[in-house]
Amino acid sequence: MINILLGVILAFLISIFISPTIIKIMTRFKFGQPILNYVEEHKSKQGTPTIGGIIFIGGTIIATLLIFTGQAVFSILTLVVMLGYGILGFLDDYIKIKYKHNQGLRAYQKIIGQLGIATLVAFFAYNNTYIGSVVWIPFLNINFDIGIFIIPLIIFIFIACTNSVNLTDGLDGLAGSVMQVYLIAIITLSFILIPSSVNIQYIQEINNLRITAGCLFGGILGFLCFNAHPAKIFMGDTGSLALGAFIACFATFTQTYLAIPFFGVMFVVSALSDIIQVLHFKRTKKRVFLMAPYHHHLQKKGMYETKIVTIYITITMVISMLFILAVMLTA
Repeated sequence: MINILLGVILAFLISIFISPTIIKIMTRFKFGQPILNYVEEHKSKQGTPTIGGIIFIGGTIIATLLIFTGQAVFSILTLVVMLGYGILGFLDDYIKIKYKHNQGLRAYQKIIGQLGIATLVAFFAYNNTYIGSVVWIPFLNINFDIGIFIIPLIIFIFIACTNSVNLTDGLDGLAGSVMQVYLIAIITLSFILIPSSVNIQYIQEINNLRITAGCLFGGILGFLCFNAHPAKIFMGDTGSLALGAFIACFATFTQTYLAIPFFGVMFVVSALSDIIQVLHFKRTKKRVFLMAPYHHHLQKKGMYETKIVTIYITITMVISMLFILAVMLTA
């Protein structure tokens, strides 16, 4: 626990220290976020520096490498995967900036990149002694072996998580704030589900994974000091894809895939609202929401950004606490 808190503090300090420099660099090279013409509420944000995800990605990597001890394959792999998805997001952001439009990498290019990394992690997990093909079933408190089907499940988890967080990153401080609640929830759940009495090597792996989660929390906390409304920098796809990758990695290495829809309930809302909007419009040429994802619908309704962020944080917090309470009662 001490090392987790140390990770939070160290990553926070790193993020706070490097943020002003990153903002200056992005401003100097005109790495500003292009805004869609039909998002009238965001016109004032045109040109705000982006690619800010490198702030908490960098803070997380540096802090974790300075703190972790013992066996840390899961932790290091998580950092590598986060960095991989971050690079993919960076390419997407860079193309948007260079050509001054909101279309970065083509959909098939992003999917190929996401699938490639996810597939490697899936095969690693399937062949790992401590992970394998077991899925933890919430409330029933049992582990269920699904065999080879764990591979497509993990790949789906990666695609779903990265794109859901990406869709949620639409308002100042929204994705980062919700992610912080998520991190607290998964660290707490890991202490409930994985007692210190199990295999010592596995405990070292999980402890270092918790440290990485703590470092990410601290990194995002520092980033939010500059990303909260009114934002001085956006995380971009660089940051949102990396956050989604972390969620998928932590769930994979702790076998808690089915906790994601509860802790990440607002990420799910973002994804579902977008899917519903697209499918319904293709079928009827009418919209269910004024704009998707759902946080934009609320904004179109006249709700302030800060209020929407507060609502998303509150709902995530309440659902997470209820889920953890239910798990403790059924353990």
